[in-house]
Amino acid sequence: MAVPSPFFRHLRTVSKSDALIGCVIVALGMLEAFTVATEYGAAETPEPWWIGQAIVTGVLVWFRRRAPVAVFILMILAQYVWYRQGYEFCQTWQLASLLIAFHTIGAELPLKPGLAWAVAGVLAFDSGAVDHRGLPFGEATFLTVVFAAAYLTGLALHAHATRTLRLSAHAERLERDRERRAAEAVAEERIRIARELHDVVAHSVSMMVMQAGVLRRTGSGDAEALLGIERMGREAVEELRVMLGALRMPLDETIPQPGLDLLPGMVNALVSSGLRITLDVRGEAVRLAPGLDLSAYRITQEALTNAVKHAGESAIRVTVSYRPGSVEVEVLDEGGGGPPGLSTGNGLAGMRERAALFGGVFEAGPRPGGGFRVHASLPISLETFANEWIR
Repeated sequence: MAVPSPFFRHLRTVSKSDALIGCVIVALGMLEAFTVATEYGAAETPEPWWIGQAIVTGVLVWFRRRAPVAVFILMILAQYVWYRQGYEFCQTWQLASLLIAFHTIGAELPLKPGLAWAVAGVLAFDSGAVDHRGLPFGEATFLTVVFAAAYLTGLALHAHATRTLRLSAHAERLERDRERRAAEAVAEERIRIARELHDVVAHSVSMMVMQAGVLRRTGSGDAEALLGIERMGREAVEELRVMLGALRMPLDETIPQPGLDLLPGMVNALVSSGLRITLDVRGEAVRLAPGLDLSAYRITQEALTNAVKHAGESAIRVTVSYRPGSVEVEVLDEGGGGPPGLSTGNGLAGMRERAALFGGVFEAGPRPGGGFRVHASLPISLETFANEWIR
């Protein structure tokens, strides 16, 4: 398939206004060539070569925004060629094209270079450099006024466009700041709610659960009723724990999120790309609360991502251990791919915060024999978590 030339590619991007102006100039040039050529000093009417000049000028108008200086110079040179043919006056469409060129210099260029080119163009005409004759004062004054007016209209348009862009950018910044403040306000409110639930509800429910358990074990009350109270209290603690975890996490993590059950798929994908990674799951997998499951997955994901980044081609071992009261995740690498450290995503601080949210323990650091170790132990028993709340 043939690739379009730059000229035709530009035509696709020409604005409708520039295309219309160019077509009008071509039409005016052809009209004058076929009607009033002798009034400008031509030997006869029509004057066919004027048509070609009008077409070239119309095409230059199409490119005026892409290359304003080049179009400006070419139009002045076209006038020079026109006067070299012995004509004393420029045609109407030629004067219109020159005014458009001066306007474009003001509209498309910064102030200093645009003003310099405009002054140079006026001086070229007023000094007679274009038509090789001394211009009368009145004609020089007329050209100076009309060319300066065309340039100033372009300069005013440039100032308006610049101001509009500045206001638009300012409005976008204000909108971003408003959205950021709104998001911060929502996050602060979520944290406040979580803190109040922790201080008011969680502590009371935890105390109720422990007191019911003590009464049941010492035989100081109806064992069946106390067992029911204790069971309902534990369920309430579990629900509160999940809710608090959801409130304190980012907004985009309150929707259904992945858990440790997705680790095998992630590890297999990395292994298929040539990495030496092994996954070892120990103990019988249990169903974890959504918030706890997500935190365990994110900690493992972050540690594994950084191990892949820093360990190079060395072996990486991921271990998930389900114990009676906790779930533990560990990521070990042998190093060798770069300086150890965690810098992607939440990093060490984020992983430690996720672990602390559920009363867990987080450890990370270099291994004695080389490499890096990340280990997190997250309690899954209600009593452990209740004790964390009480403290």
